[in-house]
Amino acid sequence: MSDERAGDGGWEERVAALWTEIDAHGPEEFRERVAVLAAERGDDDAVAAFELGAAHDSTGMPEEAVAHYRRALGLGLSGLRRRRAVIQLASSLRNLGRPDRSVELLTAERDLPAERLDADELALAPAVDAFLALALADTGRDREAASLALGALAPLLPRYNRSLAHYARALLTAPDGA
Repeated sequence: MSDERAGDGGWEERVAALWTEIDAHGPEEFRERVAVLAAERGDDDAVAAFELGAAHDSTGMPEEAVAHYRRALGLGLSGLRRRRAVIQLASSLRNLGRPDRSVELLTAERDLPAERLDADELALAPAVDAFLALALADTGRDREAASLALGALAPLLPRYNRSLAHYARALLTAPDGA
């Protein structure tokens, strides 16, 4: 099923409202509330599976989140939620001690051609880089992690953008300790 449904009774708005009040609920209550909303869309709905994954992820249950994210992606999740699912799945896998798998997922996500992504998906490119940097660091690839993080940071600085971008690239070619 698609990410959008006509006549969904304000489902998207209700989900968004629930997320704004996550801290007003205990973890179990929050997951239950998301499950009630997800059930409205059915078991074969990719968006519902994603929201269940995010609810488990945000309430400290990464293993359960992984299963929901995989299900959502397998059901054909698309658009911005697909990109979010990949980032969140990779982060959960990293937290579960599987940073190599996280690196694989995020590298593939980073390699997607920009023309295949909409503006909202492109806006998450720095998040892909940030979580990839964390996973790289966990796999002992510290110079690559630092290069990626600094490269992502460079455009955000009011000055020194060009210099920082150059130094970020140089980290990949300079010998350790240089």
